[in-house]
Amino acid sequence: MKISAVVCAHNEEGGLAAVLRGLAETGLCFELIVVDDGSIDRTAEIARQAGCRVVSLGTNQGKGRAIAAGIAAAEGDWLLFIDADGQDRPADAPLLVAAARQGADFVNGSKFIGTLQPGAISLPNYWGNRLMSGLLHLLHGGRISDSQSGFRLIRAEFLKSLSLRSREYEIETEILISALRQGLRVHEVPVTRGPRAAGRTDFRRVRHGLRILWTIARLRLLS
Repeated sequence: MKISAVVCAHNEEGGLAAVLRGLAETGLCFELIVVDDGSIDRTAEIARQAGCRVVSLGTNQGKGRAIAAGIAAAEGDWLLFIDADGQDRPADAPLLVAAARQGADFVNGSKFIGTLQPGAISLPNYWGNRLMSGLLHLLHGGRISDSQSGFRLIRAEFLKSLSLRSREYEIETEILISALRQGLRVHEVPVTRGPRAAGRTDFRRVRHGLRILWTIARLRLLS
C-alpha cells in the first residue's frame, strides 16, 4: 500500500509537530502532506522542518477546500487523513491500515467505539455528533457511529473521482455519504481521542452544525 498522509492545518503550530512525528514513527506513509489553510503562525515552517510537502492555500478557505487540495496533491493509492490538533493518535493508524488490508475501501476511526479521554469533546458536540450520525444512518444507511471523524483511510481512486462541494466542516459528511451511495465497503475501527494539544478550534457549533445538517438533507434529496 502506498499511503499519503494528508494533514490540514490552520494555525496549528502548537500540535502539528507531534502529529507529524507520530505519523513518521508509524513507518506507514510514503509521503506526508500538510495543507496550510492560510495560517498566520509557524504552521508551514514546522511542516517544512519535518520534511513534509506543503500545499499552501494562501488565505484561509476552510477545511473542505483544504481537504480537496490535499486529495489533488496526494500521489498515494490510499489517503490517510488526521487532524493537526493532536486529538487523534497517529499511533492508531495501523488499526486503520489493518482494516483496509482486510478488504475495506473506507476506514473510519471512531472515538465512540474507542476511547474518549477527559476533555476530548464537549457535551454539546458529543450529542450533536451522535445526532448527525443517527440522521445520516436514517437517510443514507450505513451504521456509522462517528460520522464527523477526521481520522480516516480511504482509497485515492474513489476520492479523486469526486466533485466535492463542501467548503468547511461538512466535508467529512459529504465524503462519507458519497462512499455509502457508491457502495464502498465502509468499516469502522476504535481509536483514542484526547484533548486538543494547543490552540483553539475553528469549528463553530451552530454555523457548522447547520452546514452538516444541510449536507445530509441535500444529498438525500439528490439521491
